[in-house]
Amino acid sequence: MSARVEFFFDLSSPWTCLAFHNLPGVLERTGVTAIYRPILVGGVFNSVNPAVYAAREQADNRRLQHSWKVLKDWARLAGVPMNFPSQYHPAKSVQAMRFATALEADQTALARFARAAFASYFGRQENLDDPEVLEAVATAEGLDGAAIRAAAGSDEVKARLRANTDEVVARGGYGSPTIFVDGTDMYFGNDQLPLVEAALKRTPR
Repeated sequence: MSARVEFFFDLSSPWTCLAFHNLPGVLERTGVTAIYRPILVGGVFNSVNPAVYAAREQADNRRLQHSWKVLKDWARLAGVPMNFPSQYHPAKSVQAMRFATALEADQTALARFARAAFASYFGRQENLDDPEVLEAVATAEGLDGAAIRAAAGSDEVKARLRANTDEVVARGGYGSPTIFVDGTDMYFGNDQLPLVEAALKRTPR
């Protein structure tokens, strides 16, 4: 697989949900393709960004509180349902990201599953870490949910997810979504997608 854009993502991130929905417009306008790379954002935080956990514990953190308002503003702009946070926040995403990793070789299927999983968690407030929910989400998309669930538990998929997570950290990433243009030009988050688009237009191929 090769593409000008790499999108490293974890399904538990609301900002990633928005970026995932907004990225196709960037790709269409620039005529490029993207590769979606599942990661475990908790592993990234543990490795290089543990301050995230401390910030969550600060009930009077003004920046964090304001970010929820901004999140809803971005969701409204993108036309994306954002019923967040839910009772499952902060979500454990290990199971979900193993499902996603099991589909990584089939990028079309991965994108379909990711879109449906985002809707499940951020739209219907379902449990992102429940294999039963994830299997049902995949099946509803016309995918073989039972087969994906079985593959998600394999050592091969677990190793692949760890490798993707280690890779994004090694390349400078510190959260989700981490976006690379042409291998080394790194961007982070939904709000930097205009910069991604500018970079693609600056160096067309």
